[in-house]
Parts: sequence; structure tokens; C-alpha cells
Amino acid sequence: RGGLSGQIIEIDRSSPRPAEFRVDLNAADWAELTLLPDIGETLARRIVESRRRDGPYGGADDLRRVKGIGPVTVENVRPYLFPVKDQ
Repeated sequence: RGGLSGQIIEIDRSSPRPAEFRVDLNAADWAELTLLPDIGETLARRIVESRRRDGPYGGADDLRRVKGIGPVTVENVRPYLFPVKDQ
């Protein structure tokens, strides 16, 4: 009940929507990377270490240079990645 007269207020309800987010491979820390599907703490730390050691990622496919990441994992995380900007 609400409003000035205390009448029942009708509220339109929308269907639930999943949260959408994107991650920047060249800026995210390991904790942020763990939010990606199929990426746990170990892989997230490897991604950060590879970026530190080998330089920035040119795109999602560059994740294949990280031990434990194959083509299926790359395809699963691709929708959650920002496009990589030219460095």
C-alpha cells in the first residue's frame, strides 16, 4: 500500500536478467579474472603472470599461451572480455 490515498500500487515486474560484465585482460588483477567462467584462482594467477612476463594480450586467442587454457576455455570466456585496445 502506498501513495497519498493508501491504495495498492501496481508495479510492473520484469523478468530477472543476468548481470553483464566485461573484463580487460590487460588491466584486470587475478581476483577479477576468477569471475570468468572456467577460470579459477590458479589460472587467473597464470594469466596475470604471463601478462607480466610476456607482455600484453593482443586478444582472447592469446590466452592459449597460458598453461591450462585451451580452445574451449577461450571460447567460454570470449563474450566476457573487452576488445583489446592497441597498446
